[in-house]
Amino acid sequence: MAERAAERARRDRVFLVVVDDSIERAVALKYACMRAAKSGGRVALLRVIEPVEQSEWAGIGVMMAEERREEAEGLLAGLAAQVKEITGGLPMLITREGNVADELMALLEEDPRISILVLATAAGAKGPGPLVTALTGRLAARMTVPMTLVPGSMSDAELDRVT
Repeated sequence: MAERAAERARRDRVFLVVVDDSIERAVALKYACMRAAKSGGRVALLRVIEPVEQSEWAGIGVMMAEERREEAEGLLAGLAAQVKEITGGLPMLITREGNVADELMALLEEDPRISILVLATAAGAKGPGPLVTALTGRLAARMTVPMTLVPGSMSDAELDRVT
């Protein structure tokens, strides 16, 4: 019985990666995939789409929203192939519309399967990035899962060594 519970816990370990447009996203994704592959877990990919501003031409707004959703789905499909190649399994694909930090916090509160949030810090001197800054600052008290921050400048060899 204890073995079965341990196996379920490993299988239920979900590493969530926020899919943004940063260069560092690739490092966070690779880290999450390698950890999931080595621990028997899964990867989840979250893409948050910025809402379309209201305009006089409602039809244009609808078209823009649809284009953004299609772009997000295409990006997630491409990343899903990378995840499958590394982990052997398909990731959970999640698309939401709104503010990235707000939607991420809502997802973490709603989905108990997510057990680890994986983010990469910005490689430049500008700081860790706006999402990392928010999650380690004003939103830190609302975090419901551990967060792994991966240096955005890590090489594949370094990622392999630490995972």
